[in-house]
Amino acid sequence: MSHSDLVNAPLGHDVVYPTTYDASLLFPIARANNRAGLGSLPAWHGADIWTAYELSWLNAKGKPVVAMGRFTLPHSTPFLIESKSFKLYLNSFNESRFAHIEDVKQLMQKDLDAASGGTVQIEIEPLQAGLEVSCRAMHGENIDDIDVEITRYQPAPDLLQCDRGQIVTETLTSDLLKSNCPVTGQPDWGSVQIEYTGPKLDRAALLKYIVSLRQHNEFHEHCVEKMYCDLWHLCEPSALQVYARYTRRGGLDINPWRSSNPTAQVLVQRTPRQ
Repeated sequence: MSHSDLVNAPLGHDVVYPTTYDASLLFPIARANNRAGLGSLPAWHGADIWTAYELSWLNAKGKPVVAMGRFTLPHSTPFLIESKSFKLYLNSFNESRFAHIEDVKQLMQKDLDAASGGTVQIEIEPLQAGLEVSCRAMHGENIDDIDVEITRYQPAPDLLQCDRGQIVTETLTSDLLKSNCPVTGQPDWGSVQIEYTGPKLDRAALLKYIVSLRQHNEFHEHCVEKMYCDLWHLCEPSALQVYARYTRRGGLDINPWRSSNPTAQVLVQRTPRQ
C-alpha cells in the first residue's frame, strides 16, 4: 500500500474530536491494493474482529450510557476501515442522544456496511450486561523460549523451513509479533497463533520469521494476510489458519484471522496484554 491511499485519512494528522454523530468520519481502504502484492491468493476465509472498549452515547434524557462492542468484518468485504477513523466515528456518538441501544446498533449497521461494502456483525452490550470476554494466552504451544540469534527485522519469508518428509497437525503461538503503523510508525504489538496440517515447520525458523516483521510498516490485517500467504506458498500445508490478536490503541483492538477452512471459527478471547 502506498501512502497516497491514505492521503485523506485522519491517520497521522491532528484532528478535532467530533461533538455530534458523523458517519462521514469512516475511512475505507480497499483490500485489493495490498492483496495485489501477495501473489497468487489462496482461497482463504476469515474475518477482522474489532473490540471497542470505549463506547458511549446519551439516552433520551441526556444520561450517558457506556458499553462495549464487537465488530466483525468478513475477509470478503472489499474495504477494511482505517482504525483512527473508526475511533473518531465511535466517539461521534458520545454526545448524541438515542432512545434505545437498538437505535445505535441499527445506525452503526448501516454505516459500517456502507463503509466496508459488506455485512458487518455487530454486538453491543451495556457494561451491566457486558460481552463475555475471557483473558488468557492463545491456545497452542508457545515457541518464544527457543534460543535463536536474530539479525533480520524486515519480512523475510526465505527464513521459513519445513520438513516435507514429516506431516503433522499442530498449533504454535508467539507473543513476539510486532509491526508498525504504515503512516505514524507507532508500534503495533500482538500475539499470533498458527494452526496447520502439513510439512513440519522448523520452529526456530518460524520464530525468526515472525520477528522479521518487527520493523515492517503495515496494517494488522495486511500483516496477517502476508504471514498466511508466506506460509501457504513456501510450506504448502494442506490446512492453515493464522490468527493474530493485537493490543488495543485508542480503545480498539483488531484481531484478524485467515483460514483455509470455510467453516472455521476462532476463539474470541483477550490475551493478557489486551
